[in-house]
Amino acid sequence: MFDNFHRLTDVRVNRRGVIGRRDFLGTVSASAAVAGTLNWPALMTARADDLRQRGMACILLWMQGGPSQLETFDPKPGHANGGETKAIETSVPGIRISENLPNVARAMDDICLIRSMNGREGSHPRATHLMQTGYLPTASVKYPSIGAHAANQLADRSFDLPSYVRIGRGRGSYGGGLLGVEFDPFLMASATRVPDNTTVSHGDNRYRRRLGLLGKLESHYEQHGGRQEVGDHRKLVNAASRMVLSPRMDVFDIEQEPESVRQAYGDSEFGAGCLLARRLVETGATFVEVHAGNWDTHDDNFDRVRDLCTQVDQPHAALLADLKQRGMLDRTLVVWAGEFGRTPKINPRSGRDHYPRAYSAALAGAGVKGGQVIGETDAGGESIKDRPVGVSDFLRTLCQALGLDADIEHMSNIGRPIKVVDGGEVVREVFG
Repeated sequence: MFDNFHRLTDVRVNRRGVIGRRDFLGTVSASAAVAGTLNWPALMTARADDLRQRGMACILLWMQGGPSQLETFDPKPGHANGGETKAIETSVPGIRISENLPNVARAMDDICLIRSMNGREGSHPRATHLMQTGYLPTASVKYPSIGAHAANQLADRSFDLPSYVRIGRGRGSYGGGLLGVEFDPFLMASATRVPDNTTVSHGDNRYRRRLGLLGKLESHYEQHGGRQEVGDHRKLVNAASRMVLSPRMDVFDIEQEPESVRQAYGDSEFGAGCLLARRLVETGATFVEVHAGNWDTHDDNFDRVRDLCTQVDQPHAALLADLKQRGMLDRTLVVWAGEFGRTPKINPRSGRDHYPRAYSAALAGAGVKGGQVIGETDAGGESIKDRPVGVSDFLRTLCQALGLDADIEHMSNIGRPIKVVDGGEVVREVFG
């Protein structure tokens, strides 16, 4: 499923100034590089092997619809824009968040809040695409998501389960893009049931014979103009076959977890997704995205956000505690984010509308320094007062935490080299 790492080593595309940036060689000896004892593909392979050995992974908790920062991580009690939402103390003196997130408040020692996120898109599809890929959608180029880039650069090629998984009914068509179909996410509508059609009912041998027959049937079309389509289809079939034949398929069955662990995550769909995400990362997955939807609170904002926070608060805190207890948090980046925030001013329907000018995100694990807040909005939450963080800055920071090279270029179908992240700077304060 992940044998396409040669795309990363395309000398014609990637040699232009990549080596030398951000200690690109990792643990590879600098003297060996200078002496020329390693050629370009060998250097890239050594770098990739180093990253895979580290086992870095990311769990993205995606708040689809644009969560209100004023009812989550940047409350404004006492101001007219703050409405009825109160702020509570956290485990870190001086950091206060919404009363809607009491469990997360107790985990603040591990969390870095960014209260100065800002983007330029107020449309759900375009803003989601921008936050997930770093680019606005175009008709000519299919941009890969950050999850696809993580799978491309970090995934163990011998791993027989999907390295990139998306749990929940998410929005958008972002995925492998120009990297290829093998880097599309494996989609699961729910974590409470194992994936459909993944049981070999008549034995492995019969299944393998049928795969051989399928290959013969496709050969004629492949030889008569269908090489690309057949090639893509075979990648998907091979990946699916490795998965259903894997002895690790029981990772998808969260009922195998002790009752105490399942209770710690709560009984929401999002909680089940967080628990499955931990199981997948523990097994060897690289990037798992868990969706929590319906944050588009144009009306009845306060009651709806209170209910949504009830669904995500306990699982978010439980995930951090579980990863930490298992010794996995240092190598697992946990990201809480949505496509934008909500308007500070409350509309006539007691709701908040789209607001990309100032919103919040939260990071933990993978070298992130917890117990701190980066950036600040003004008293009414209408503008950024200190340390603005753009989408490119944010994505570069994620790359830094995971060990991804954000400047690697991949050639698009129109002959244009596309970087993992275009522009932006790493938010160094995130790492202390």
